[in-house]
Amino acid sequence: MSETVNTIALAIGDPNGIGPEIAVKAANTLVGKPGPRVILVGDDHVIRHYAERHASNVPLLLHGDISPQERPAIFWHPVKSLPPDHFKPGEVNAAAGQATVDYVAAAIELVRSGAADAIVGCPHNETAVNKAGIPFSGYPGLIARLTHSEENSVFMMLVGGGLKILHATLHERLHDALARLSPELIEQAGAACATTLQRLGIANPRIGVFGINPHAGENGLFGDDDDRITVPAVKRMRDAGMLVEGPIGADLLLTRKDIDGFVAIYHDQGHIPVKLLAGRNASALSVGSDILFSSVGHGSAFDIAGQGKAEATAVLRTLRLISNQTADAAAPH
Repeated sequence: MSETVNTIALAIGDPNGIGPEIAVKAANTLVGKPGPRVILVGDDHVIRHYAERHASNVPLLLHGDISPQERPAIFWHPVKSLPPDHFKPGEVNAAAGQATVDYVAAAIELVRSGAADAIVGCPHNETAVNKAGIPFSGYPGLIARLTHSEENSVFMMLVGGGLKILHATLHERLHDALARLSPELIEQAGAACATTLQRLGIANPRIGVFGINPHAGENGLFGDDDDRITVPAVKRMRDAGMLVEGPIGADLLLTRKDIDGFVAIYHDQGHIPVKLLAGRNASALSVGSDILFSSVGHGSAFDIAGQGKAEATAVLRTLRLISNQTADAAAPH
């Protein structure tokens, strides 16, 4: 990443999931250590609940009250959203879904005001957000709406296990995802992939585009989708000067060690290899808007929410990734 990231707004995610617990644990781990300053973004009563249990050794201060150089502390930005009687760890409810969105919106305002340079979002719950009456299929679409970007211009890139895979489509019925594929969408995804890889420190990235069908259609044997969509998209990207390979079947292309990043056509095609190699320690960058945003690659884990069992490893790796301490921070060690 070419920009300097000094302060990261850490939105606590669904307050009834493990998000606030791992956010507090991550912030506590980073107190007094080199690296970016972290500002927790969420409801006062939720953050205090977890700070009392997992960070009682350091003070909790409003950001802006005192500089981090003057006094080691966990800093936070209050968002009044979740009614206290709806704070129920382990329960999926609409109020928590609304709060999830409000936290991200507040974090974006911190970036817009110059108080933060980037955002990391803790796990959301799609059911809870949709219960709140907010159409939601993941952070990329939300970031697009909140930043007034074209929804088709913001994509998810999973980083983990030594892989960087951008998804042309994401959380939607496979039939619908395939129906809206076009050379333009694949080209946009490839361009976003290249730009993101450059921001991660790869000056001249080589990108691999997965085929839609097995063997990328094998010259029409398995359908003409690739001939109509991915082949012309790859040609356009090459004509624009990008280093692009494909379309090639995902199973074969993933064996190539000379590829810096991949464009997956649909959700499982990209998620399975990253989740297989990185487990819960992947990071999920939302790319294509003017906001530097990443979430973790795992869910809200309502089954252990509020029990003190959640680990902050993925949040810490994501904070390191987005602050450019290392472009490979999300890879397993």
